[in-house]
Amino acid sequence: MSQMETQTTTGETEEQIRDEWLEYDFEGESALSVEDLDVFYGNDQALQSISMDVPEKSVTALIGPSGCGKSTFLRCLNRMNDRIDAARVEGTVEFDGENIYDDDVNLVELRKRIGMVFQSPNPFPKSIRENISYGPRKHGDIDTGLVARLLGRDDRDEEEELVERCLRGAALWDEVHDRLDDNALGLSGGQQQRLCIARALAVSPDVLLMDEPASALDPIATSKIEDLVEELAEEYTVVIVTHNMQQAARISDQTAVFLTGGELVEYGDTDQIFENPQSQRVEDYITGKFG
Repeated sequence: MSQMETQTTTGETEEQIRDEWLEYDFEGESALSVEDLDVFYGNDQALQSISMDVPEKSVTALIGPSGCGKSTFLRCLNRMNDRIDAARVEGTVEFDGENIYDDDVNLVELRKRIGMVFQSPNPFPKSIRENISYGPRKHGDIDTGLVARLLGRDDRDEEEELVERCLRGAALWDEVHDRLDDNALGLSGGQQQRLCIARALAVSPDVLLMDEPASALDPIATSKIEDLVEELAEEYTVVIVTHNMQQAARISDQTAVFLTGGELVEYGDTDQIFENPQSQRVEDYITGKFG
C-alpha cells in the first residue's frame, strides 16, 4: 500500500496516510481479513481501499466522526449492504478461509455465523422465550411443534436450556427468568438490547457486529452493555461502532479510526491509539479539535 493523499474537512490537519499507521501486529489468529475494500452508494464513494485484519476473540472498536463510513464498513462484514440497492462493494472480506463476497456464499448461514446487533433495540413482538428460540427454530436446530411431539422428537428441554444459556450469556437471566412468557416489548430499553444480544447468541455465532448498541440507553444500561461486551469477547469476536471515545477506550482491545472520505487513517492497540496516535488527524479528532 502506498502513501495516500487525503482530503480534509474543517479543523483537520492536511497529511498523508502512512503505511505504518495501518500495520497492526497482534498475537493469535484473524477472525476476518479485509483487503482493498471499496464501497459506493451510486456515484458516491463511502469507503476507500480499506485493508485490516480483525483479531479473533477480542473487541475491535470503530470510531470516527459521523459520515466517515464506520457503520458502512461494519455492515460489509456480513453483507448487510446487499439490502441497499444503490450499494456496490469491491474488494474482499475473508472469513473462515472464504471470501464472503463470492457468488456462492449462503447469506443465511453467513449471517448466522456473523450476527449483528443494531443501534436501537429491535425485539420481536413475541415473548422473551420466543425471541431467543426464533432463530434456532428457523434454522431447524430445535423443534417443539405438535408433529415433533407426536414423532417423539420434541426439543422442549433443549429449548429451555438454550433460553437460559443465552439469557445468562447476555447478563439478563436474573432479571427475567420468572417472566419468560411476557412480551419482550415490555422490557426496558437496556433489557431489550441485551435480549437482542441474547437472540444473536442463540444461533451460535463466531462474530458479533454491534452498531452503537448503547447510544440510545441511559448510563446504567450503557454500563451493563459495556461489561457484557468485555465478557462476550472471551468467547466471541466483537466488532463495535461507537461515537463514544471513552467507551472505545474502556472496552476495546484495538481501535480503527475512520476519518473524512471513508478512509481508515490509523489502526492499532487501543492504548496506543488514545495515548500516542501516530496520525496528527487522529490526535486532533481524539482531542476534540474537529468531529
